Amino acid sequence: MRPLVPLALTLLITACGDGESLSPPDARLPDGGRYRGEVVNGLLQGQGRIDYPNGSWYAGDFQNGQWHGQGEWHGSNGEVYRGSFQQGLFDGQGNLSANGVTYVGSFKLGRRDGEGTLKEPGQTYRGEFKADQYAGAGHLELDDGSDYQGVFAHGKPNGEGVRSDASGNQFTGTFVNGELEGHGTFSSSEGDQYIGDFHRSQLHGRGRYESAEGDVWIGQFKEGALSGEGEMFGSDGSHYKGRFDDWHFTGPGSLSLADGSAYVGNFDKDAYDGKGTLIHKDGEVESGLWANGQRVRDAQGKLLPDTLELGLLNQGALLDKALAGVPAATGSDVQLYAITLAGDGKQSVFMREADYVSHMLASRFGAVGQVNLTNHRDHLDDRPMATRETLSRAVQTVAQRSKADDLVFIYLTSHGTHENELVLDQPRLQLSDLPPDELAAVLAPLKNRDKVVVISACYSGGFIPAIKDEHTLVMTASRADRVSFGCSEESDFTYFGDALFAQALNETDDLQQAFELARKHVAEREATDGFEASDPQIWAPKGVLAHWQRLRQQQARHALQSAALGAAGEAKNTGSH
Repeated sequence: MRPLVPLALTLLITACGDGESLSPPDARLPDGGRYRGEVVNGLLQGQGRIDYPNGSWYAGDFQNGQWHGQGEWHGSNGEVYRGSFQQGLFDGQGNLSANGVTYVGSFKLGRRDGEGTLKEPGQTYRGEFKADQYAGAGHLELDDGSDYQGVFAHGKPNGEGVRSDASGNQFTGTFVNGELEGHGTFSSSEGDQYIGDFHRSQLHGRGRYESAEGDVWIGQFKEGALSGEGEMFGSDGSHYKGRFDDWHFTGPGSLSLADGSAYVGNFDKDAYDGKGTLIHKDGEVESGLWANGQRVRDAQGKLLPDTLELGLLNQGALLDKALAGVPAATGSDVQLYAITLAGDGKQSVFMREADYVSHMLASRFGAVGQVNLTNHRDHLDDRPMATRETLSRAVQTVAQRSKADDLVFIYLTSHGTHENELVLDQPRLQLSDLPPDELAAVLAPLKNRDKVVVISACYSGGFIPAIKDEHTLVMTASRADRVSFGCSEESDFTYFGDALFAQALNETDDLQQAFELARKHVAEREATDGFEASDPQIWAPKGVLAHWQRLRQQQARHALQSAALGAAGEAKNTGSH
């Protein structure tokens, strides 16, 4: 049995894998390395392996005593290289990895040089290298979704390229040390576009900026904003020419509005401020001194009464009158009560839309008691304002004067915030916005009334969880994380308001069917305009839908009875002749 022992030892040594062989070295190197392989005329030649005292090792081709050809290097620091060597250095195609960093590509004299792919924590680069740095054409991708594709030098974007940030905004042009300089373009993820000059990746110099909605700014930009001489062409047909400061009309300028009026004079943060003249579309002229959008002195310098002060003095009486106009329920029939609210007074579209809905609820759906709350820059003295308190009092009044089996229709239209709040804004006043939990508290007096609540605003889907129950049908213009569209000064409707009231509810009086038609209309319009879908939402309890249908059937019966009575009376009058 003894002759078998050397064979067993040989097999054990062979099985040691990447570890250093247990057999004696063929040569010892001055640096303490132990070499096993071919030695020709005292030089390492051909295939071999060196193991160093610190635990690193090389296995592969040798030529004239140096690593040369294909080989594999394992450093004591965890560095591993497999590929081509020349005169003891990484050279040619290879694969290098260490401490979570990997590189596959070309080397020259021990450095990354030529085409390759470098993966590091948080980023990946594919392209050309020079002396270990990004150099030439390449593509750098970061794990947060941002990237740059173009020309590099000295490890940074230098030259023509395209950079996209994590939000999807894109910069195109000439980069210098990683920053966009000179002429270039910018495209935002929302669809805005800029063509013009840049400095350190900011809009700086002469340029043209167009928003996704179609508003255009042309002029002198500074540190990312239009500041200096310029022009603004609004998508609503308005036009401003003059001085800007951080995008705002500031200084001397002229403004032509979509409603046909025009102002020439001084501005401060978009408001008429200083000496100026306003010419209304009917030809009326107002000249004098302006402050925060209001004329405070006439052309002769005479002090004028403040419209805000006069309007505030009228507000109590205006609200009392509106609430007094809500009748108490009579009879056994189902009656419809309605509240409309136009929240943002800087744009007329909300007032126009709320007025249309109010008229439709009265003329088509027979609303007997209505309260209309409106914020608008020109109607502070003749309409009750839309605030959380006025809405609360309107709800309390309707709750007190309606019967248990009556229906309530509430329509809210305004801008919406990312926090799912409905904007309540009367120019020159600071009002609190309406969050979902506050709306739920406001509606509490109607908790036992069947009601329809429609909210046309950005992010309005966020109201549904707070106010939905078996007595409350809710429709919103968008889901909780999406914007809705159509909020422009010249419009009569928002996209959702137009689709639901001007179209769908003129085709059918079934609320569920009307909502589905409106959602379809909105989706088609947004697709045509290239907008991200707002995705209107609905919560529709069967009991409220059935109650609405009972109201409509009752109204249809009354209409038939009235028609029959009218026909009978006409026949009687004809017979008497």
